Amino acid sequence: MDEDAVKMHIHHTCFSWSGSLWYIDDVYTSLPSRIDPCACTTVKKVSRVLGRHYDSTISPAGVNITQLAVLRCIARRVGEPLVRVAEEMEMDRTSLYRAIAPMIRDGWLTSEDASTSRFRTAEITAKGRKLLTVANKRWERVQRNIIGKFGQREYGKLLAELDRLAECAVEE
Repeated sequence: MDEDAVKMHIHHTCFSWSGSLWYIDDVYTSLPSRIDPCACTTVKKVSRVLGRHYDSTISPAGVNITQLAVLRCIARRVGEPLVRVAEEMEMDRTSLYRAIAPMIRDGWLTSEDASTSRFRTAEITAKGRKLLTVANKRWERVQRNIIGKFGQREYGKLLAELDRLAECAVEE
């Protein structure tokens, strides 16, 4: 192929090649058009789009969607070790500890260090419960909106398919 981009329109997606670089809808990709997009990258892209949308609705409550997910998980697992929270959220402990550090600093959580007990735990404070109540109302609104547009039945199918996709990544 020559150095000028060669454009092909496939299923309303514009693929182009310039030199040794492939572009899909003017976004660089290392994949030529005949190769399926990376499952991980695709899911992460969707996650970022949804995250920005949820954050725009939830952030006036003073929390982002990731913090809200962590707070909700801790609320469900009262008194349990944080390692259980990390497992439920598919996070490593170090990432979880980094995520809760600002929440402890801001007074949303208190945490028992592992030095006083066998496992580190966290508890939501009154300030954190108040924040959770306000953020949950905002979350319910954005969740209803997204699911309403997508379709309840389709959303159920998507969740099942995402679980199935995740199982494909589990090593036997």
